[in-house]
Amino acid sequence: MGNLKHLTKNVFFFISVVLISPILILYLLLRTFFKSDALFAGFSQFLSLLPGKTGAYLRAGFYRYTMTLCSKDAVISFLVLFAQQDTEIESGVYIGPNCNVGSCKIKKHTLLGSGVHIISGKKQHKFDDPDALIKDQGGVFEKIIIGEDCWIGNGALILASIGNKCIVGSGSVVTNEIPAYSIVAGNPAKIVMSRKTK
Repeated sequence: MGNLKHLTKNVFFFISVVLISPILILYLLLRTFFKSDALFAGFSQFLSLLPGKTGAYLRAGFYRYTMTLCSKDAVISFLVLFAQQDTEIESGVYIGPNCNVGSCKIKKHTLLGSGVHIISGKKQHKFDDPDALIKDQGGVFEKIIIGEDCWIGNGALILASIGNKCIVGSGSVVTNEIPAYSIVAGNPAKIVMSRKTK
């Protein structure tokens, strides 16, 4: 039974790649003329509107060939937006509806609830010079790592890396690195418990 399910998923993924191939080819052609992250974000906005399981398969088919890494069994739900190509989504990852994802690596079997925002670090905008416009002061993008087998609750805001097997409470704001096996909550998120038995 497991083999049949695996085979069926592979067939659906192959069909989705065939169906998405005209959009993928258009993207690859346009990439030679336009700034790649801006173009990637534009295509992500369009693809986010495709509903249901069909949309999830089509998105996985597209992102497999346009991101740094996207596993073919990743579930990328309705209205999920990606900002940077340098994103890695490993096997078994689920990204819930309305998520906004910057440069990151999401490791195996991690689940993101609805409305999670993964921001590319805390230094995207410099604001040291009060006489200069913030938009002109530049910034640094950091690749956020979310460990294996984590659960990120609805509406969480992630600005720092998270270790393996962590739970982040709904609405939490993660501003500092979280060690493995932690359960965190709040704004800013603080460790409330460890999942590791003593």
